[in-house]
Amino acid sequence: MERTLTRFIRALRTAGAQVSTAEAIDAARALDVIGFEDRQSLKDSLGIVLAKSAEEKAVHDQLFELYFNPAAAAAAPPPPTADREQQQSQADGQEQRGDGGSPGDQPGGGGGGDPIDALMQLAQGGDADRVAMAMERAAAAAGVDDIRFASQSAYFVRQMLQQLGIEALEARLLERLGQRNEQAQQEAQALMDARAALTRQARAHVDRRFEVFGRNATEAFLDDVVLNRSIDQLGPRDMERMRAVVAKMARRLAVKHSRRRKRIRRGQLDLRRTLRANAGNDGVPVDLVWKRERSEKPRIVAICDVSGSVALYVRFLLLFLYALHEGVADLEAYAFSSRLYDVGDDLRHFDPDASMRRIIDRAGGGSTDYGQALADLRDEHWDSIDRRTTVLVLGDARSNYGDPRLDLFAEIADRAKRLVWLSPESPGRWGSGDSCMLRYRPFCTHLVYCATAADLEQAMDEVLSAYG
Repeated sequence: MERTLTRFIRALRTAGAQVSTAEAIDAARALDVIGFEDRQSLKDSLGIVLAKSAEEKAVHDQLFELYFNPAAAAAAPPPPTADREQQQSQADGQEQRGDGGSPGDQPGGGGGGDPIDALMQLAQGGDADRVAMAMERAAAAAGVDDIRFASQSAYFVRQMLQQLGIEALEARLLERLGQRNEQAQQEAQALMDARAALTRQARAHVDRRFEVFGRNATEAFLDDVVLNRSIDQLGPRDMERMRAVVAKMARRLAVKHSRRRKRIRRGQLDLRRTLRANAGNDGVPVDLVWKRERSEKPRIVAICDVSGSVALYVRFLLLFLYALHEGVADLEAYAFSSRLYDVGDDLRHFDPDASMRRIIDRAGGGSTDYGQALADLRDEHWDSIDRRTTVLVLGDARSNYGDPRLDLFAEIADRAKRLVWLSPESPGRWGSGDSCMLRYRPFCTHLVYCATAADLEQAMDEVLSAYG
């Protein structure tokens, strides 16, 4: 029971469910009370204990149906009965007489008789419980639950067949194929049919275990690949996955920092007020009083260079900011190549393709001019920046040798809470050619090379951390 539950919890965690140690202990206690007999009660009880949200409940229900499937449930060996003991005694007697008898306790489900006969009986599939038990034992011995990728299926199928004893069957098959008489050829055909049937059964078992343990591990691996791949190297096939990855990142950060702000707002225990409030309880601290602290809500102004060299990075920053709307309600966005435009409406109803086309059509024309964009910000949107604001700049600071307006940039640094610059260009190129990055750098609270979605997540985590 413990091993079965432990592996199920491992599958849930692989699928993204946040199952804590305490919840795993509660699940073990529930399983101890309920057992495996009533499948629906087991499903409902584990769902209550292990799933904390509607999303996790859906994951739990899906994995439960795959993991606790009827065939696997049938794999548990039934308790011995008088009839079964009598059959085993008869089988032992047949073995001693050398007449083949019935299979006993080999990996393929057989006993002291011919293991090939045992495999032939498994291939016929007449006893579903016995077939399931044999497959479960072979899978456990082969380590099938360690499967991570679909490409490993053939390997684990072969490992299961070897645990069942398929090599003996294959040796006899080769022997019969070398004989030319009709009886040998008929037996060879029966052996080939049995091998094919056992392979199908083993593959079906491996496929079920892949759905439980492997598919989500594969998805997590592919997510990690696009998360750490340079954004300018992402192909069209990566884009859909990246959107889902960015949405997960944003939700994770929103939850993390909303909990953090809640703890900070609650503050530390106020011992003096707690003792005073519980004077009527003989000093027993029934009611706790906390030192409440004021926590600022995040306020972000994003200024994005949408010229051709960085447009792809802007797409993911805006997608990230859109996904963060739940955690950052006060969010404004501006885009420019030379003139600055308010793109807040596009961000509030962001579509990765349509919104970016509108933004590029509106703000992407003309020669890149950071100085002109800063002047437009001062003339039209200066009031959007105050002591609560984090100004987030995304761009390569290449301004075609125009005036970078360091005076305006310094004033932004004075007005804002923080000034964070995300550069898609590597530090080795800062200051080369028409790059003004090294001239802007002294005024930045934080300047970071942002090449991947993982870099973007780390930078946004740092931004939100400033708000407690």
